[in-house]
Amino acid sequence: MTYTRGSWATVGSLPRAPVWRPESRCGKSRLWKPVWLLTLIQLFTTEVIPDWKEQEWDTEKPDSYAGIFHFRFWRFGEWVDVVIDDRLPTVDNQLVYCHSNDSNEFWSALVEKAYAKVYGCYEALDGGNTADALVDFTGGVSEPVDLLEGQMASDELARNQLFERVLKVHNRDGLISCSIRATTVEDMEARLDCGLVKGHAYAVTDVKKVRLGHGLLAFFKSEKLHMIRMRNPWGEKEWSGPWSDSSEEWNKVSKSEREKLGVTVQDDGEFWMTFDDFCQYFTDLILCRLINTSYLSIHKTWEEEVMRGSWIHRQDPLRNRSGGCINHKATFLQNPQYVFDVKKVEDEVLICLQQKEKRATPKEGKGENLAIGFDIHRVELNRKYRMHSAQQKVAGSIYINSRCVFLRKELKEGRYVIIPTTFDPGQQGEFLLRVFTDVPSDCKELTLDEPPQTCWTGMCGYPQLVTQVHVMNAEGLQGQDTNGAVDPYAIITCEGERVRSPVQKDTRCPNFDVKGVFYRKKPKDGIHVEIYNKNMIMDTFLGQVVLFSDPNERQEQHTLHLRDKGSRQDNDLPGTLTVRLITSTTLTNI
Repeated sequence: MTYTRGSWATVGSLPRAPVWRPESRCGKSRLWKPVWLLTLIQLFTTEVIPDWKEQEWDTEKPDSYAGIFHFRFWRFGEWVDVVIDDRLPTVDNQLVYCHSNDSNEFWSALVEKAYAKVYGCYEALDGGNTADALVDFTGGVSEPVDLLEGQMASDELARNQLFERVLKVHNRDGLISCSIRATTVEDMEARLDCGLVKGHAYAVTDVKKVRLGHGLLAFFKSEKLHMIRMRNPWGEKEWSGPWSDSSEEWNKVSKSEREKLGVTVQDDGEFWMTFDDFCQYFTDLILCRLINTSYLSIHKTWEEEVMRGSWIHRQDPLRNRSGGCINHKATFLQNPQYVFDVKKVEDEVLICLQQKEKRATPKEGKGENLAIGFDIHRVELNRKYRMHSAQQKVAGSIYINSRCVFLRKELKEGRYVIIPTTFDPGQQGEFLLRVFTDVPSDCKELTLDEPPQTCWTGMCGYPQLVTQVHVMNAEGLQGQDTNGAVDPYAIITCEGERVRSPVQKDTRCPNFDVKGVFYRKKPKDGIHVEIYNKNMIMDTFLGQVVLFSDPNERQEQHTLHLRDKGSRQDNDLPGTLTVRLITSTTLTNI
């Protein structure tokens, strides 16, 4: 990049002052304006600057200054060290790009230079993605929220739910950015009548429920307003609507409450808005969660699983790992597959898929990110080999040519398979899959298509059939509890292998919806499904069915009466059970 009338000046040649002062505000960039980076530098964590006190300018030991600085950025699952010298681009002895309002502070310009080195040059940062950069600076997980698509301005319930999410992320030290979408080149940096600027990445600096009123009346009335505070990265041009710095609305808040919020009347680029107005004007929100995995924290501790994989195109269908999205039904299941368990009755699961970035660098040249995404399928509780037929899809991400795609989903207890894909088949690349759950999910890649043949296969035999058993529901079970209901669960048994369903509470008509898959060496042996009532001391047997499946019939559904077991198998017991069977002589069909 060429700098007219420019030069490189060292921090040592510019006025002396502290190198770091992270709490200060960045000033406006003169020639180059990726305002998302200005916002990000205002928010960055201490992870980016390790041992910052040792790198600080020491007025008592000026000879110790070596003109070298050390930073770290989170890149594709690892914190990568970046070392730079103190030469900074200037024009007329003034910093060209990012700089602080105080001309004696250089921390923002140095962080910017280190980040530019990661991508090869300053120019490569232009047009960057705020969500991706937040991950680079924190190692967190970014969730983009489209306020227009979510109809947050008109849907009060959705808006209140979003506020609680934003408040939780903020209270747990997450980073939040927002912007007003610019639809044309002319819209970029256009200032609205209300003082907001299109195309800016505003930093969210506080989220509060503000108590209205004065004195004890305010305390007992307990009327609170959802408020959000933002900062313009340029340090000027503020919101001029309700609850702006000098608006009369602040008279509704007590002096002590205003002092606690730090309300000031000055054009410093920082301002408050109600969350209702925020959703009315802003179009995009980015929530970067700093995922806590420490058991010593008072905040929620997440269990993290990190998987590295690749989309690799091969001609052999069983070896191909680049099958494209679900639109390509013939090849979709040839993609990499990862199985994980939800062990609670219901759990919030966070999933982030990141591809290895192909942005411009001097050595590698320019490259476009692939359009990527993933689907989640609920599978059999004992699934340990790759899926070969589509199962119950329970969730899926968007497909976009972004570095990361993210999904937050409440999932019920069970086993699930994540299928990360490119949108089109045949495309190749590396990816990082991160799965966060409340309890360990035992996430791992499914690599085998069928049971392997070993040295014991000749003696013990090899499976001749594969059968999927889907226990759907039961009707009319015998009531045993004081309220006439039961807490039933099902056990599927085939050739010594057992699959047990979760317990259904207080019902005589449970919807089990549980599956098991069995690779069978003895096709003539029956498959048993037993129903029990969960008790404190000893569970009670409620009945069973014995199943036989014909491989010539692709799919069979049966509703059978429950029977006793042992020598009394012909005795009917109260209730029926509906099951579906799929059997194949080809082990890679299910």
